[in-house]
Amino acid sequence: MNDKILMDDLLTSIKAQCDLYLHATIESATPDVHEAFNNTLFEFLRIQNEVYGKMAARNWYPSDKAPMNKVQQVEQKFVNEALS
Repeated sequence: MNDKILMDDLLTSIKAQCDLYLHATIESATPDVHEAFNNTLFEFLRIQNEVYGKMAARNWYPSDKAPMNKVQQVEQKFVNEALS
């Protein structure tokens, strides 16, 4: 396995963990449990961002910027739907 595949697998695993901790935070029954899951979620989000940054720096996770007019069109669509 090469480094790109390993990093991609790592990022996928971290994203799955973020999803689990998000739902655990939402569904937690007590403030202490909520805080524990929330803190862990934010730590995993920090790690996810770090891994993504390393992958992006090597062009292993390219991202294209959306044209501003497309972003504004989608934004307006959702505003209109929310108001109707």
